[in-house]
Amino acid sequence: MLNTQWRLPNWLPAVTRPRLDVGEPPLRGELFSAEQLARHAKSLAILHQNQVVTRRGSNQLLARLVENEGILRAFNRSSLHVNANRRITAAAEWLLDNFYLIEEQIQMTRRHLPRGYSRELPRLLNGASRGMPRVYDIVLELISHVDAQIDVSMLQAFIEAYQTVVPLKLGELWAIPIMLRLGLIENLQRVTTRLTRAREDRDLADLWVERLREMAEKRPSHLVVVVADMARASLPVSCSFVAEYCQRLSLQSPVLHFARSWLEQRLVEQGLSIEQLVHQESQHQAADQVSVSHSIASLRQLSASDWKEFVEGLSEVEAVLRQDPAGVYRDMDFATRDRYRHSVEFFARHSSVPEAEVARRAIQLTEVAATKTAPTDRTAHVGHFLIDKGQTLLGQAVDVQWPWRSVLDRTLHRFPLAFYAGGIAGLTLLATFGFVRQSGPYDVPGWRLVFFTVVFFWCASQLSVALINWLSMLVVKPRLLPRLDCSAGIRPGCRTMVVVPTLLTSGEGVRRLLEALEIHYLANRDALLHFALLTDFQDAATEHTPGDEALLEQVRLGIQILSDKYRSDRDDLFFLFHRPRRWNAGEVLWMGYERKRGKLTEFNAVLRGGDRTRFSEILGRTEILQSIQYVITLDTDTQLPRDAARQLVGTMAHPLNRPQFDPIHGVVAEGYSILQPRVGVSLPSSRRSWFVRLFSGDVGIDPYTREVSDVYQDLFHEGSFIGKGIYDVDAFHRALRGRF
Repeated sequence: MLNTQWRLPNWLPAVTRPRLDVGEPPLRGELFSAEQLARHAKSLAILHQNQVVTRRGSNQLLARLVENEGILRAFNRSSLHVNANRRITAAAEWLLDNFYLIEEQIQMTRRHLPRGYSRELPRLLNGASRGMPRVYDIVLELISHVDAQIDVSMLQAFIEAYQTVVPLKLGELWAIPIMLRLGLIENLQRVTTRLTRAREDRDLADLWVERLREMAEKRPSHLVVVVADMARASLPVSCSFVAEYCQRLSLQSPVLHFARSWLEQRLVEQGLSIEQLVHQESQHQAADQVSVSHSIASLRQLSASDWKEFVEGLSEVEAVLRQDPAGVYRDMDFATRDRYRHSVEFFARHSSVPEAEVARRAIQLTEVAATKTAPTDRTAHVGHFLIDKGQTLLGQAVDVQWPWRSVLDRTLHRFPLAFYAGGIAGLTLLATFGFVRQSGPYDVPGWRLVFFTVVFFWCASQLSVALINWLSMLVVKPRLLPRLDCSAGIRPGCRTMVVVPTLLTSGEGVRRLLEALEIHYLANRDALLHFALLTDFQDAATEHTPGDEALLEQVRLGIQILSDKYRSDRDDLFFLFHRPRRWNAGEVLWMGYERKRGKLTEFNAVLRGGDRTRFSEILGRTEILQSIQYVITLDTDTQLPRDAARQLVGTMAHPLNRPQFDPIHGVVAEGYSILQPRVGVSLPSSRRSWFVRLFSGDVGIDPYTREVSDVYQDLFHEGSFIGKGIYDVDAFHRALRGRF
């Protein structure tokens, strides 16, 4: 009788354990040429036409991403513990070497795919991607027919062909990079699942061959028992198992070749052969290696691609908005154009009108307004109807259903004083009334009650101001002002002078002034940008002091040295405007007339051809002064970051920001005559004095914050000028003429 100890050996359960399900096949379809891809995109769009629903759906993509991440991590962990004598395939080696990149892309996808974002995208009702966003299925189709080798130009052609049948929404276009990452990670997970299954089969083959070898060394006559166990174990007839099994057997003793004959006979019964399966294994390994390498290379390329240009080139809304009658839209920077497109999305989301049609109706309203006003009027620009006061007319044109949040926001902007002052007064009076009622039972004498009521009223008013300020920042969100794109240079007609109003106090102070002026220029080089010092002497008891002439000569010489140093760039870069002291009877001193504001006022007069006798020294090419449109004023210790001047000019020159005066009251009714950016305090300067310590607050480096809440700016579109910013010379002069 046969020895029964080999019928169910203790190692057999581990060998015959349930294996990982092979899962879905990799995204590997027929490879298409560019023309075939275009035809496939059109047929896919026709297929999707009647399968799309726009209602909110479940967020399956994030759940799928978590599942894929778990499988990839498990494969990576298990691969790190592979026996040193066992080889790994080329595809597995690619995955191990680049797993850091895969992890990085997974984290980036999770960060850029908010839970509510994918729910807003149109979804498919039927097909393999049922319940998934339409754009995700589009991306999967592309990946499968290019074997995960993503080329941006080919991607653009594929989407363009799709949109000849059905246009995609803006949200879908912006989702393409995220969906590509999800699709490539999905493809890597599917390949990884196949690699794991193949590795299990190879491990199984190794175990059986090792068992056969041990039996051949100990009891050759019992080899037939091991083969019988193999027959009962229902071994997988996979190409991975067969290739590994035969390769290992070829390295063993010839006595084991009958085990190969048994496998050949079993395969013949199924219509297969060893050579056929070994060839398939080689093909599978090569295909997996290509898919993995293409997927990883595509993930790298996604991070290096300019998706802003990609989306704008494919967006039908973008093409419509570029028909802006004022010709301003195409000249704006990306952030402003994106804000306009978000406005189009808002109107389309809350109406039954498609995004492209919303944009067309905004252009139609703009064209009608342009026939009634000057081309430079704000209503002749499409932004008036997308983000400005013309939103009401556009809402009527598309029959928008305003959400409550928008209604509240529009009401607050229409009646800001009623909300702000009325809210403070209401809260204060309500609190005071409650205090008086609560004090009734205590029988407080009349004069004491009045005193405590007044004190409580004052305290309650301070609390009410803080509460209304806090509530305002919650309800009214800050908005970036629209801006023209001046990254290539300040536009003609926007010539700007950067001025530093200051006092000449010492030789060291003059040296620092000149050094700072040079730094401003080096960080903000532009053909239409100039730099000047507006200087006064310190207040004194006499008109002249012994050190005046030496300081003036030092600053005069410094400006001349800077002009000579950069003369190869231009000869109109640097200027000096110096004023003499004048008698101030109120201060009983000799001083610069009205100090900083006086310098700016008299400087503006010079720019507009006024009296130059206010300045005792003017150094520089004065013939360009009358063409100065904007002035950027800085304090002595204020920094002007790289290209900040261009951004300020671009914001000031935008049609929606240009000042328009009320002819009756003589004040700016629309736009702005002065703009000031967010001003921060650096760490070193925050310790300069106790005054600065008290008012600087939390300081540090915050280069990422673009929108910061400010109650007065957000509610009233006004602010307190702190002496640093940009102003329109004509508007500044007109608004302040005769008011001081």
